Amino acid sequence: MSVTVRIPTALRKITADQDRVSADGGSLSECIDALETSYPGLKERLCDESGEIRRFVNVYVNGEDVRFLQGLVTPLKDGDEVSIVPAVAGGGWA
Repeated sequence: MSVTVRIPTALRKITADQDRVSADGGSLSECIDALETSYPGLKERLCDESGEIRRFVNVYVNGEDVRFLQGLVTPLKDGDEVSIVPAVAGGGWA
């Protein structure tokens, strides 16, 4: 089953400047593993040493934050869209 993965600008060097790539997998974890096979180095930027999604990386499936779904075991179906969004922090209010 194929899903579309939206790649943020900061990670496009790994995907040869592609902003969208296709990946297979019945779960988010399987999708990330498939991405790693096609684009080595991507998984280490998404997941920490324990295999969990890094806290400064937000991942959405069809617009829903996976932290409020089932995390890495969130099921995927053909045609789903996975969006990887780096967290934005910093600055202050004047």
